[in-house]
Amino acid sequence: MAIFPFFRKPVFFSPGEQQQITDAIKEAERRTSGEVRVFVESRCRYVDPLDRAAEIFLGLKMNETKDHNAVLVYLAIKDHQFAILADGGIHRKVGDVFWNNEVQAMRRHFKDNHIADAVVQVVSDVGEALHTHFPYDRDNDKNELPDDIVFGR
Repeated sequence: MAIFPFFRKPVFFSPGEQQQITDAIKEAERRTSGEVRVFVESRCRYVDPLDRAAEIFLGLKMNETKDHNAVLVYLAIKDHQFAILADGGIHRKVGDVFWNNEVQAMRRHFKDNHIADAVVQVVSDVGEALHTHFPYDRDNDKNELPDDIVFGR
């Protein structure tokens, strides 16, 4: 037991769920030059989640990928907020309908409190879209961004 329990880092997912999400990211990126990141924090107070996602997107330098094909899945667990933010390269290929469908799918999982399942599903779907429009090129592709989950406060 910690002397100061309020200094403990919040736990958003079990180790197994974290592994599922990380595996989904790696699998999504295995067949594409695109990049997928997942950012999770407790709260998104007083800020629209899409605005917060844009701030994180820039902070993680996701806008600097060669083909502008990076996608951020953002979650504020305690506030039950989320957003999916895509760079222009992939957004131009799939359009608003794709992203709206992904948001609706996440919302359905969230209602049942299956948050990790929601993240795995959206990462898989995004991976398929990236594979279709930005397939893996063995000669030129490199992993431009880490595949781990980024945890905020």
